[in-house]
Amino acid sequence: MTNGHASVKVAVVQAAPILFEREATVTKTCQFIREAASQGTKFVLFPEALIPAYPRGLSFGMVVGSRKPEGRYLWQTYWDNAVEIPSPGTDALGAAVREAGIYMAIGVIERDTQFGGGTLYCTLLYFGPDGKIIGKHRKLKPTGAERLIWGEGDGSTLSVLSTEIGKIGGLICWENYMPMARMTLYSKGVEIYLAPTADSRETWQATLRHIACEGRCFVLGCNQYVTKAMYPTDLRDHSELSAQSEVMCRGGSVIVSPLGEIIAGPLYDQEGILYADLDMGEIVRAKLDFDVVGHYSRPDIFQLKVNEQVLEPVHAKNA
Repeated sequence: MTNGHASVKVAVVQAAPILFEREATVTKTCQFIREAASQGTKFVLFPEALIPAYPRGLSFGMVVGSRKPEGRYLWQTYWDNAVEIPSPGTDALGAAVREAGIYMAIGVIERDTQFGGGTLYCTLLYFGPDGKIIGKHRKLKPTGAERLIWGEGDGSTLSVLSTEIGKIGGLICWENYMPMARMTLYSKGVEIYLAPTADSRETWQATLRHIACEGRCFVLGCNQYVTKAMYPTDLRDHSELSAQSEVMCRGGSVIVSPLGEIIAGPLYDQEGILYADLDMGEIVRAKLDFDVVGHYSRPDIFQLKVNEQVLEPVHAKNA
């Protein structure tokens, strides 16, 4: 007796960018896309802020009450290498995805030029097999010092995409500690839950396994492997980085089943690709005894209201 549900091969790419160099990182990403696709994968996930960098260890010259000029110049370099959507960079990614015939999600630092052009967002960008952008999610709440360099997304990008391989959606890094954000994705039927991150601690593994059990979904956790030697020379010798350990981020990418079992990884201390065949029927079987938005939800007691409107800072009236 078969379960009547397809198996989907997925890949999680643990890699570092060519830090602060957008075009070089796009080229490296396209190489990983081709490698993953050669193994028969239908979906590939890349880490948070892969293009152009997660600027770990850097303050951009900011402390409470003052900013340094050199920090503003570093910010300009970061801004110059961020990703506009769409742009030649996203076109190149889309071409690689189209050639591979897969779905892909990738963490980028998005440069928004619609309103003044001075804000960056930590964004999860989705591509379909035709190479077109099919969705994006902007991080709702940057964590800690990330708030100095990234803006906040709104509820309009809390999306789950319906595809022929399953319903795909995700949250970025510590957004996954926001119960109501998770519940929003569960309510939309997410089956392949994406959790790109910059957190390489052991506690993060427990978080991903909890989400899988809670949402009864497959969870793909993806992180970078980054060493100090990968930073540009002028930054590597900077006093801010001198006190950092040689391994800046050791990874920890992992793939977890709907019952919280690890089926690939975790991968530490190297770049690499994790592969797994997801039996989509396992999602149904896992909901026999727990369905967070179904027979376990108690809507007579609990209600969640989500504002999914696009929020714009300026509303010009017609003359």
